[in-house]
Amino acid sequence: MIKKLQKRYALSEQGAKDLVKGCIACVLQNISFMFPIGLLYVLVSDLLGNGISKERVMFYIIGCIGCVGFIFLTTYFQYNATYFATYVESGVRRITLAEKLRKIPLSFFGKKDLADLTSTIMADCTFLEQSFSHFIPELVGAIISTFLISINLFFFDWRMALAALWVLPVSFAIVGFSAKVQEYLSRKTMDAKMKCADGIQECIETVRDLKANNAEKKYMAGLEKKIRAVEKRSIINEFGLATFIVSASLVLKLGIVTVSLVGSMLLINGTLDVLTFFMFLLVVSRLYDPLQGALQNLAAIINTRTNITRMNEILEHPIQQGESELTNKGCDINFEHVGFSYNTGETVLKDVSFTARQGEVTALVGPSGGGKTTISRLASRFWDIDKGKITVGGMDISKIDPEALLSLYSIVFQNVTLFDNTILENIRIGNKEATDEQVLVAARLANVDEFAEKLPEKWNTNIGENGCELSGGERQRISIARAFLKDAPIILLDEATASLDVENETLIQTALSRLIQNRTVLVIAHRMRTVAGADKIVVLRDGIVEEEGTPDELLKQKGVYFHMTKLQMESQKWKM
Repeated sequence: MIKKLQKRYALSEQGAKDLVKGCIACVLQNISFMFPIGLLYVLVSDLLGNGISKERVMFYIIGCIGCVGFIFLTTYFQYNATYFATYVESGVRRITLAEKLRKIPLSFFGKKDLADLTSTIMADCTFLEQSFSHFIPELVGAIISTFLISINLFFFDWRMALAALWVLPVSFAIVGFSAKVQEYLSRKTMDAKMKCADGIQECIETVRDLKANNAEKKYMAGLEKKIRAVEKRSIINEFGLATFIVSASLVLKLGIVTVSLVGSMLLINGTLDVLTFFMFLLVVSRLYDPLQGALQNLAAIINTRTNITRMNEILEHPIQQGESELTNKGCDINFEHVGFSYNTGETVLKDVSFTARQGEVTALVGPSGGGKTTISRLASRFWDIDKGKITVGGMDISKIDPEALLSLYSIVFQNVTLFDNTILENIRIGNKEATDEQVLVAARLANVDEFAEKLPEKWNTNIGENGCELSGGERQRISIARAFLKDAPIILLDEATASLDVENETLIQTALSRLIQNRTVLVIAHRMRTVAGADKIVVLRDGIVEEEGTPDELLKQKGVYFHMTKLQMESQKWKM
């Protein structure tokens, strides 16, 4: 049962156990509310009989105290078993989702956007929290307690019991049969919310470009449509939900009417005593209250299916696995007949074979879309290949845990990601255990000191969200400093010097020449002068290795590399 609950409601094992405890607590609480009715039934029986003696007065006093105490204990237990346990579980869910995202291949993120994933971790988990603290335990508690009470009602009078209980299956059937309609409405509402969230995020990220092109008014008009669509879908969703809930609630209320009518007829016929009639009226007045909420809870639980499906999509997604122990001998990177395509089905690499040797700089060049960046991602196992084999020092990387594999790599991406922190701490990302002195050495190798020393607080200057206080070149140099600090045997540079001026690019190349001793360096570049000093150049075009050799060898061949070099030399002569 615990496993089924974990699967059905995207719970941890402890969360599933706590859910069972919460349901039991709600059952006990609902039953405790029936004890005062039982005490009242005995009191009326005494009043209609021989009256109340002094001894019976003490019985009722103790009974009242006992009822209050029992209700207090069950309510206390119910509160702790539902609310407190749920808050813990929602935290566990968020951490579990984040941990799973850390291990999922990057191909998954190609199908998802940031707003969608953020909504799953925050909004869906919040809705799950509400479901487990309010909806599910109370629904289960109401059903089980009602079932137990109903059995007892048949012992008093089966005719009155039927009059009281016939409405229950009808009411629940109305809500149950609405499941598909509710799921459809909920899914449509969620789609509208995601489009709106995407639009808002895109607006914030592109506000500079919108202003520069006077496109704000037109974009905001489109964003307003998305917001209105969310409003419309939410109203339709609520109206659709209310239609079934209100109908079921009306049927439920008919139970009081049928109990009154049937009881009156039996009372007139003399086949029912007044005390039993009174008892049934008391019971049904209390019996339908938790069921009224249970109907709403059932509808809410049906609505959670969309949120749970979104969480399970992450939790059940396959992860990249492998051995945690590295077995490489050296750090030569070898591609053997590698083929790869993204989820779109478009083939990026067809049959790529080359070797980037340790102690050498291997440059990947070629026209845009040729697969240069893809190769760097495959080499570090951000994606898994479709065919062929990639080895590092003879070790098949497809059999190595990605986190263990990445300990061999220092990577500088084309698009730099920085944190809202100081320059010093942003560089320390490369090695969290590094001392300030080690960080400063790496920073100077990357020429970060050239601008850091001029800032008001120097190395302790906060650079803002994603380094918004810095220029593109300054941000890139911090990223390069991270790679120096990590000091890994393999260095991947994806357009690492693209945002640097000629002077700083020269300084970085000089530093790299000191760094690459006994290291494997894989450089991706579009500017031919950046790779002019490389030991080996691999020219990629249309997913295959078009040319391979030293810069001088490729210039003599007068092929693709020669053509690209010639075009760039001509472009440098262009003047406005």
